[in-house]
Amino acid sequence: MNMIDKTFDAPSRALALRGQRMEILAKNIANADTPHYKAQDLDFRQLLQGAQDSNLQTTRPGHTTQAPEDGRNGLKYRVPYNTSFDGNTVELPVEQAKYGQYAADYQTTLSILESRIGGIRKALRGE
Repeated sequence: MNMIDKTFDAPSRALALRGQRMEILAKNIANADTPHYKAQDLDFRQLLQGAQDSNLQTTRPGHTTQAPEDGRNGLKYRVPYNTSFDGNTVELPVEQAKYGQYAADYQTTLSILESRIGGIRKALRGE
């Protein structure tokens, strides 16, 4: 792995996962009135931990334990605070608040990438 890959690997993975999470939340918001729709979300910590664990090098098998894969890439159903009559588990205020929070996280990750790119530019210019 070269220097550029090491510099951008974790933030770029986080950015991709945050984008995927925002897509899922947007889908939840769009289906807020769909009967029997089940709200979903990504288990971001599980996905990021799996990405970090895959980069570990071990001297012997079994030195690290990994959680079993559930086959859904961290996609989980959200448990609602209040039940609805039509079986829909989307709670619009909750989804909108989470979307705003994740949009801010996405923007923070972009800022981290921009600062790293700026640092590399300065190093290349000799500043």
